[in-house]
Amino acid sequence: MKELLGVELKNWLMSGGIAEYWAIILQSLIAIIIVIIIAWICDILAKKVMISIITKLVRKTKTNWDDILLERKVFNKIAHFAPAAIIYFSAGMIDHEGLNNFIQNGAYVYMIILAIMLIETFLNAGNDIYNTMPVSKTRPIKGFLQIVKIFFYSMGIISIIALFIQKDPLTIIAGMGAFAAVILLIFKDTILGFVASIQLSANKMVNIGDWISMPSKGADGTVIDISLNTVKVQNWDKTISTIPTYALVSESFNNWKGMEESGGRRIKRHLNLDVKSIHFLSEEEIEKFEKIRLLKDYMIEKKNEIRANNPEGEIPVNQRRLTNVGTFRKYVEAYLQEHPKIHNEMTFLVRQLQVSEKGLPLEIYVFSKDQEWANYEAIQADIFDHILAIVPEFNLRVFQNPTGDDFQKLAK
Repeated sequence: MKELLGVELKNWLMSGGIAEYWAIILQSLIAIIIVIIIAWICDILAKKVMISIITKLVRKTKTNWDDILLERKVFNKIAHFAPAAIIYFSAGMIDHEGLNNFIQNGAYVYMIILAIMLIETFLNAGNDIYNTMPVSKTRPIKGFLQIVKIFFYSMGIISIIALFIQKDPLTIIAGMGAFAAVILLIFKDTILGFVASIQLSANKMVNIGDWISMPSKGADGTVIDISLNTVKVQNWDKTISTIPTYALVSESFNNWKGMEESGGRRIKRHLNLDVKSIHFLSEEEIEKFEKIRLLKDYMIEKKNEIRANNPEGEIPVNQRRLTNVGTFRKYVEAYLQEHPKIHNEMTFLVRQLQVSEKGLPLEIYVFSKDQEWANYEAIQADIFDHILAIVPEFNLRVFQNPTGDDFQKLAK
């Protein structure tokens, strides 16, 4: 057997086979060099010449969508196809079947990857163009575009696999039916997110720019991004909370958009009055409160009303009388009605709540005209600064639990 192989090798060498072999190698190398040079020239022409011409044309137009395509480098991705196509179609010049197939397959895979990247870039540019329209504030499409991207990613991967295993892509797709359950499990969050995105968009539950709060996810701030799987919220402390999209459908959250559109922001706060400080007004106190501008008309009206309804000689317990807490409540109402930052057209209440071991709560339930957080807090602070300071003028006391200083005074 060894002698037979030796004879055949000797005959092949004697017949000039080695010279033919090196001639094929040399021819293939020359062809590869020529193809590389041609591809390099095409790449330069496509990037330097074509892109520069397109850039100049885009800058001259008045529309914005072509500028977005240029910024997203859509045309640059298209330019990459020129050298790839040259390499793919010129591979036939190489007189070596194995090397020929390797180069063609490599160029084919490269073009598939380029096509996927081009589609992704184009879809991103389309989303940017859509976001310049007013409808994008209430109907974001980012989640739907991500579904389209996943579809093309899958098709690209299947095409590459089909190339390497020498199978028809349709055959691979048909065979994937057996793995449907596994695919559903892998893409569970994506499917849930897709359904949730449709519900959020159709029902206008949340949009980019809305202020939402979701304590269960530690989110309280402005929505900055809505995608297929997640919703990003920039909290007021500048941190970013990432919420699963389907969580906004399956769980509860607050959307403060209604408040922002109403033109007012609610102030709901109370102070506790010491019950022991509540009493009927004396004549001296009535005369004193008549001098307060905000109470003057009210005190005169009530004074005349009480005199008209109280018979002479009636004991005090049977008479209608004014209280310091009722007068104080009326003063707070008048003060807030004159406040330039308080809405009088929206819900306006100064009410008493249930008496508790902490005294009588007097609640202020009104709406400020300024919705900005810092200004809103300043308005609340100014209102309660004044109210807390004016309480002693009505011979009332604000309830406060005993402190260490109080116990020290008792010890003395």
